[in-house]
Amino acid sequence: MPYMLLIMEPLGQRRERGEEQGRVVYDRMLRFGADLKERGLLLAAESLSDAPKARRVAVRGGQASVLDGPFAEAKEMVGGFFLLDCKTRDEAVAIAKTCPAAEWATVEVRGLGPCYEDA
Repeated sequence: MPYMLLIMEPLGQRRERGEEQGRVVYDRMLRFGADLKERGLLLAAESLSDAPKARRVAVRGGQASVLDGPFAEAKEMVGGFFLLDCKTRDEAVAIAKTCPAAEWATVEVRGLGPCYEDA
């Protein structure tokens, strides 16, 4: 079953960390992904650009609006994801516990499924 590990980072963390330290943690994440791929568990993985570069699009009453960045009240952003093929949610959670990002962010484990299901 597919599970997504969402990396939920505090806003501003990347700027505070700086490029040098950012490259160190990014390399750790790349190694983590390579290990998952070698084990046959990784379906996809990506890092997302910083939240201030994001745009939100909503269409209401036929009118589209485009807003900058994440929600105004947001304290964190989705910094990236790993899409896994695991047998159980417990297996996905065990993998999340070994994700380097769990040291500086929260790793949310979500199963994939249709929006009409009440999990």
